[in-house]
Amino acid sequence: MKPSQRRRVRGVGRGRKTRRALERGGTGPARALNAVLGRWDGVRITPMFGRWGYFRGEHLFACFPLRERDRDLWIRLAPADQTRALREPGVRPHRRFAGRGWIELVIESEADVPRALGWLRRAGAAAARRDEREAGEP
Repeated sequence: MKPSQRRRVRGVGRGRKTRRALERGGTGPARALNAVLGRWDGVRITPMFGRWGYFRGEHLFACFPLRERDRDLWIRLAPADQTRALREPGVRPHRRFAGRGWIELVIESEADVPRALGWLRRAGAAAARRDEREAGEP
């Protein structure tokens, strides 16, 4: 994309240029996560509140920081999966939303991404089920 054609972030005033990291789909582990999750059916990736948000339908099932120095992947799991995940080393309950099924998993490098994919698959499936249940309601 030419510099003169760059998208602008909506808001008040003239706007600002899109961050280079956003245009490239992230950097480091975020880029690897975005590449894999972007190929999954029904998954939408969008930047929100300083994190990449991973959605299945209308439901957020995971987020990862935009900033290179932050490395905590947040994943929302079903209660049984959350209990199972918390038994693994390196997985801890989310500091604020553990009661809603969220866990934190530190992703230091691209080599850690495969370890997270199993939990992300489960989280995405749970989000799809929530979406289907809500679609069936009048």
